[in-house]
Amino acid sequence: MKNFRYHNYTEIIFGKDSENEVGIHIKKYASKILLHYGGGSIKKSGLYDRVKSALEKENIEVIELGGVKPNPRLSLVKEGIKLCKEHNIDFILAVGGGSVIDSSKAIAIGANYDGDVWDFFMGKKIEHEPLKLGVILTIPAAGSESSVSCVITNEETLIKKGVNSPLIRPMFAIMNPELTFTLPKYQTACGIVDMFCHILERYFTNELHVDVTDGLCEGLMKAIIKNAERILKEPNNYEIRAEIMLAGLIAHNGSLDLGRVGDWASHNMEHELSAIYDIAHGAGLAITTPAWAKYVYKHNIPRFVRFANQVFNVEVNPFNLEETALKGIEELEKFFRSLDLPTRLSEVSEIKADDELFKLMAQKIVETYGTIGRFVTLEFDDIVSIYRLAK
Repeated sequence: MKNFRYHNYTEIIFGKDSENEVGIHIKKYASKILLHYGGGSIKKSGLYDRVKSALEKENIEVIELGGVKPNPRLSLVKEGIKLCKEHNIDFILAVGGGSVIDSSKAIAIGANYDGDVWDFFMGKKIEHEPLKLGVILTIPAAGSESSVSCVITNEETLIKKGVNSPLIRPMFAIMNPELTFTLPKYQTACGIVDMFCHILERYFTNELHVDVTDGLCEGLMKAIIKNAERILKEPNNYEIRAEIMLAGLIAHNGSLDLGRVGDWASHNMEHELSAIYDIAHGAGLAITTPAWAKYVYKHNIPRFVRFANQVFNVEVNPFNLEETALKGIEELEKFFRSLDLPTRLSEVSEIKADDELFKLMAQKIVETYGTIGRFVTLEFDDIVSIYRLAK
């Protein structure tokens, strides 16, 4: 087990009607905020009005910026930075899912910086104090509500990159499972795959003697599988929605990283896919992750055997461990398909799945990172081969 330091200061306010307390929580930090959100869903649901009312009760001045899209754009981030500087904003409130939260985090980074915020996505270290922010979560998926991560797409270059810093953890996250009742089935499914893959990226590690976090990962994946099946049948079941919302939080709050090093190659490969084609992140992961597993499983067959047995209850064949490992990968793919998500590039009509695309995406990855993956190191030819397996 590796040495580690862990400090997650995000306050979690979980439960029914918790969004009505937002003004009280913000008042601890600011009196003038940027309210950042996506499309019209929060207005149709009545959430927008409840949030505005809660802020007005505490005499909090509000500047608004809507329009966040999936795979949040750099151009809107820059618009938000401009607003924060013009209006001397003290705090950002993100109302939405991972895209809104990530956009808010990027704005928070740039609001107190004189240069181009994209500098930090190209590797510059954050050494200043970003604006503080809070979250009202409406889509459990990315875990960005208490993570150190933030991913933005530069639509001019079609580059999608992330920043990781403890300085961008939200101060609080309000999580009411009732706010997810109206989510379409597709968004729910994409969110489930996203959080599941956050765990997988950590689970496949070369670090030994991590029994505690292995058990946490396996238990959380099993809980997601169990409740994913139920949530599609009972979308308005509060307890099921609560289980999924809590799973998304734990999957990416850093607690599963303790003492281990994750892989993250599947995420890197998916980022290139969604940067070009703008598909939902969870849908892209349902394609790249099984293909990655098929390519790398021989590196550590016992780890894949454990995954198959502990997560999907595949009976271990002691005389053919490779067969067990492959059955686990097959079960993973079946799970993603059970959510009505694609597991092949060719199943997504807008994607031109050919070697020209695969080499383009692989080239962008190696130009940015050199190599990817820490469970198995992947170079250009490896990445192209995995995209081919995903075809």
